[in-house]
Amino acid sequence: MINPGLSHRTVLVTGANNPHGIAAATALAFAKVGAQIFLHFHRAPPHDSADDGHGEAFYWVQQARSCDDLIANLATKGATVAAFEANFEEPTAAIRLFDAAERTLGHVDVLVNNAATWSADTLVPHAAATRNSLLDLWTQTTEFSMAAFTRHMTVNAGVAAVLMQEFAKRHVARGAGWGRIINISTDAAECFPSEVSYGASKVALEALSRSAAAELGQFGITVNTLALGPVQTGWVTRELDNALAPLIPLGRIGTPEDVADVIVFFASEQARWITGQRLFVGGGHQM
Repeated sequence: MINPGLSHRTVLVTGANNPHGIAAATALAFAKVGAQIFLHFHRAPPHDSADDGHGEAFYWVQQARSCDDLIANLATKGATVAAFEANFEEPTAAIRLFDAAERTLGHVDVLVNNAATWSADTLVPHAAATRNSLLDLWTQTTEFSMAAFTRHMTVNAGVAAVLMQEFAKRHVARGAGWGRIINISTDAAECFPSEVSYGASKVALEALSRSAAAELGQFGITVNTLALGPVQTGWVTRELDNALAPLIPLGRIGTPEDVADVIVFFASEQARWITGQRLFVGGGHQM
C-alpha cells in the first residue's frame, strides 16, 4: 500500500455541516490515513423538510445542522477530531478559526476550502425568462442582484483567499516547509447560466488559487483546485439524476467519496510536485 505521508498531519476542512456532503467524506478519508481533522461549520437558518430525502429542501435541512454526528462518527473510528463554528461573512472568522484549530490540534498542515454560499440567479429579466430544463427540475432562479453577487464573491472567493493567506502567515512564522491547500470549484465556472453569481465566484477562486500557487511555492506550499461535476450531496432529485447521468461519460453523477479520494491525493506526498492545477473531477462531464 502506498503511504500518503499524512499520518499525524492536521487537516482543516471548511463547510462540514452536511453529513452527506463532500467535507464529511473528506474528513473520513483523511481519518483513514491517520490525519487529525479540524472541522469548520456554519449553520444555515432552519428549514422544514417534507420530501423523500433528495432535493433542495432536504439539502437545506442538512446545511442547518451542526457537525456533531460527523464528529461522533469520526471518534468511533479512532480519529482525533475537533470543530469550530464560524460565519465567514464576519471579518475575523478566518483568524478565529485558525486560532481554534491551533489551540486544540496544533498547527494546520492541510487546508481544504470547501465551504461556499449558493443561490441560483440569472441576468434574464423574469418577465422574459426562458426555461432551463435541468435547473427547473429542482429550483427556481432569482434575478441578479448586487447583494447576492457580493455575498458569493465574499464567501466563495474572498474568504478562501483570506484563509489561504492566514494559512501561509502561520506556515512561514513557524518555519514550516510542507503545506497543502486544496480548493473546491465547479466544472461549470466559466459559463453557468442560471447560477451566474456562483459561477463568477468560482472563476475568481480558481484565479486566486493559481496566484497562490505561484506565490506560495517558495514556502513549500502546493495549491490546487478541484473543478467538480454534479455530485450527490442531497440536492439531486431522482428526476435530475436521470437527466444528468446521460451527460456524463462514466454514466453517473458523483459521490462525495469520489471527490474525497482526490482531495487526499492532492494532500499526499505522492502529489508533492503538483501545484497551480485545476483538475476536473466529474466522470468526464467536463474535459
